[in-house]
Amino acid sequence: MSEKVVIIGAGVIGAACALAIQADGHEVTIVDRDAPCAGASFGNAGVIVDSSCVPTAMPGIVFDVIRMQGQKYPPLSIRPAYLHKILPWLIRFVWQSRPAAATANGTHLHALTEHAVQAWHQLSDGTTLRSLIRESGWLKVYESESAFAATSKARALMDQIGTKYEVLNGAQVHDLEPNLAPIFKFGCYQKDCLRILNPQRLVQGMVDLLVERGGSYRQFDVNSLDVENDLVSLRGPAGKLTCGRVLIATGAWSRTLAKQLGDDVPLDTERGYHLMLHQSTAALLNSAVVNGESSFVLSPMETGIRLTSQIEFAGLTAAPDYRRVRSLLPAAKRMLPGLDCRETSVWMGRRPSLPDSLPVLGFSSRSKRVLYAFGHQHLGMTMAAITGMLMADVLAGRKPVVDLAPYDPGRF
Repeated sequence: MSEKVVIIGAGVIGAACALAIQADGHEVTIVDRDAPCAGASFGNAGVIVDSSCVPTAMPGIVFDVIRMQGQKYPPLSIRPAYLHKILPWLIRFVWQSRPAAATANGTHLHALTEHAVQAWHQLSDGTTLRSLIRESGWLKVYESESAFAATSKARALMDQIGTKYEVLNGAQVHDLEPNLAPIFKFGCYQKDCLRILNPQRLVQGMVDLLVERGGSYRQFDVNSLDVENDLVSLRGPAGKLTCGRVLIATGAWSRTLAKQLGDDVPLDTERGYHLMLHQSTAALLNSAVVNGESSFVLSPMETGIRLTSQIEFAGLTAAPDYRRVRSLLPAAKRMLPGLDCRETSVWMGRRPSLPDSLPVLGFSSRSKRVLYAFGHQHLGMTMAAITGMLMADVLAGRKPVVDLAPYDPGRF
């Protein structure tokens, strides 16, 4: 039966869910307090990593973090004023780094991401979106044997779960990316991935496609929601909206709305940063490349090369600190000597993160009128298309291709 469905959140997750649910014949409206793709979806590295399976909380993560603090601008930082707020999340996070938990979380990540490329093809093929997507690899490079050896646990987990990758020597790295400096002795390469030329244009294109097919987009800030009989009421400064079903995909801001429905999900925000560097040298790289030593990504896009990095815990409202990401420019130039380091823009966004690295997918505990799709952490672009298809299946009462029990909001 066709229903009026409102998607709260116009990032890549919300837009993908909207298109998939609309394809089932529902009347779909996306609402967001900002323009489409104004949040974390705007600033990512633009890579869809098929079969990604390594959670952030891996065995030994505590010692890795301690080692990072010896750097002038470590890739992970916690603002002192936020420490007391993030501490319960950090305790849960450390608990998830136990070997058994990391293996289980990796298995559940893989269950979603093994469908990533196929789902994106299904969503984009035959549409204008396809022009923004390229076949690509995902390459991580390392200068020292010790840095590469430190990835052994992650590679062992990939082997165990079945994620395909290749270990490369220096010559093979150079063959893939001849413009990299000849300083990298090791590489880890995942071949069957995709690359987004412009994440903002992709998500805007998804919203435009929804509207072309009869859906709608409305700028509307949702502060509260209530479920009454067969209707859901959404309220905000602009008034009230009613509908038959709601899907919450508001990323790092989802916790407040979920809590109103009785689901106290331990969602926090990992703030990430990027620099856009001048377009003149964007063609130097064939795909996004991760610098394993310094924990940053150089990703070629139609607007230039994007340098992405940093995990910062400081909450939703603290002012950004761009010193850390800018401090990486000398390392980026050393990595890619031809790089034009002129900064054209700088950005900070908020990744919605849970201690087990898994998203929240499924119905709220209070009502099957409300669905959740948030908490995709570093893999929002990767998991967006399959998330949309799963949410459409759940709403239609079909058996989804992935068992959603591990992503249930009540798992905590």
